[in-house]
Amino acid sequence: MSRKPPLSPFEARKAAAKRAALNALKRARRTADKAGVQLSDWEGEFLSEVTDRVKTYGRAFGDPEKGAAGEALSALQTLKLKEIAAKAKGDPPKRGFRRKAKD
Repeated sequence: MSRKPPLSPFEARKAAAKRAALNALKRARRTADKAGVQLSDWEGEFLSEVTDRVKTYGRAFGDPEKGAAGEALSALQTLKLKEIAAKAKGDPPKRGFRRKAKD
């Protein structure tokens, strides 16, 4: 029985990032379904398309400038996934990156 050679550290990190992204996407959809939260058409489409891209290519973005090497989701995709997960949990939406008004 032949064994596969061990993955390089970069390949192992890439595979771990892929698994983590797929689990996070699956968890967000499952949480929304269990809680009965209705995701918008855009959010449902986002989860489906990003899942397909991660399964097919190992990452969901083409431009290497948009995310770190070895990561499966770009920074903005990660942020949107966190927003969808918070919505599914019933947490109030976060306010953007605005400066606080001076008193």
